[in-house]
Amino acid sequence: QVKLVESGGGLVQAGESLGLSCAVSGVSLGQNLVGWFRQAPGKSRELVARITYGGRTNYADSVKGRFTISSDKAKNALYLQMTSLKPEDTAVYFCNVQHLTDLFSYWGQGTQVTVST
Repeated sequence: QVKLVESGGGLVQAGESLGLSCAVSGVSLGQNLVGWFRQAPGKSRELVARITYGGRTNYADSVKGRFTISSDKAKNALYLQMTSLKPEDTAVYFCNVQHLTDLFSYWGQGTQVTVST
């Protein structure tokens, strides 16, 4: 059974930092696309950052230079370090693992990040 569990969300002030973690079981990070998405109220879910099979990282333009995605294959865990947070970063953040073959996606339950002014 595949399980993704996010943690680390919370309420912070603009300009502060926050780190998210995602513990993954039942599927290997090393052989799939992995990433973080977010969904703000009334908006569609959007890609925040991703690690490709070749190890390259991709970021949404809105978070480039502020967010860093990383993974620990030994722990089968995914991380998102967020700095210089802005109110527009407020959203529920989801961990995602996607098969390279059939593109099937696994999702976590999400963790709320709220950035106040």
